This record gives sequence, structure tokens and C-alpha cells, in this order.
Amino acid sequence: MKHTLKTLFALLVIVTLSSFTNFGAGHGYHVGDIATDFELENIDGTKVSMKNFKDAKGFIIVFTCNTCPYAVAYEDRVEALNKKYADKGYPVIAIMPNNTDVKPGDNMAAMQARAKAKGFTFPYLMDEGQKIYPQYGATKTPHIYVLQNTKKGAQVKYIGAIDDNYKDASAVTKTYVEDAVNALLDGKEVPVATTRAIGCSIKV
Repeated sequence: MKHTLKTLFALLVIVTLSSFTNFGAGHGYHVGDIATDFELENIDGTKVSMKNFKDAKGFIIVFTCNTCPYAVAYEDRVEALNKKYADKGYPVIAIMPNNTDVKPGDNMAAMQARAKAKGFTFPYLMDEGQKIYPQYGATKTPHIYVLQNTKKGAQVKYIGAIDDNYKDASAVTKTYVEDAVNALLDGKEVPVATTRAIGCSIKV
């Protein structure tokens, strides 16, 4: 009986240690990590990678979609970010991460129609096979990652929400993404490096 209890206790310790060892594994990037490049299909049929942007100082990566009301509420603000910062070296790249079998309203044809209707000036890419958003650790639409190009690669500088009010753009008091990009352009540290992303869960 004592031998059995010792064996069970040993197994419990192993399982517990294993759980702690694996905690956080596969949960995506943290601020300071170097992001791996991707090659995803754009709404115009071309393949887009970060390396395509030769003069970029960094990127505003936006995981978003057509069907989430939070994402829809932020569309104009995402477009405004691209218009404000693309020419300064920080273009927006939008990535649609949802499983289109679960959300057919996010399929490529729907993405193309939405981009045309809204006049998107940024790439709108399909995360085919849902391989990229887990690398980043994105969980919501929208979920934002500001990257800065360094000698080591595209380094994560900010993760989270666009601002502090998804309901009303006129009531925003904290512009997290703008503050992050402005700081990087000025050679300063990002004032708030992480916030909680507000949006719909990514559909798998």
C-alpha cells in the first residue's frame, strides 16, 4: 500500500511539474520577441510578407475580420492608422484569422467585398490554415501588434487594443497604438506596451 501511494505521489509530482513547465508554451509573442515573417494571400490574389515592405521601419499588424462587431467598429480607425503612419514607415497589415467554415462571412470573397466597400488602403490577408495568429498569440478580433524593424528582425513593441473606447471614437482618451508608434518614431520607449484586447474570440 505504501509503495502504491509513493508511486501515485511521484506521478502527481511529475504531472504537476510538467503542467508548470508547459504553461505559457505556444501562447504567442511577448513584448521584446522577434516576430517570424509570414506569406499570406491578399485580397488582390498576391502573396504579402513583411519583407515586401523594403522601406518599412516597422508594422501595425491587425488581426481583424468582417463579422465581429468590435472589428467593424474599428475599421475606420484602422484605415486612419494606415493613412497616418504608412508614409512614416509603419504601414498597417490586416490579417483575417477566423475559420471560414465557422464564419463564412469572413471568406475571401467577403473580405474582398468589405475592403472595396470601405476603401481599405492596406493589405487584408487570409490566415489560411490558421497558422499565423497562434504564433502571435492573438485571441481577439481586433488584436494589435506593433513591430519595429531591428537588426535582429521585427521586434514586438506593443500588444493589445487600438484605444480605450471601441464604442465611440470621439470619446477615446487613450490612443495606445498611436502613442506606441509615435514613441518609436521619436526614438523613445513605448509608454504602455501591453493592454487587454477587446473584441470577439477568434473562431477555430
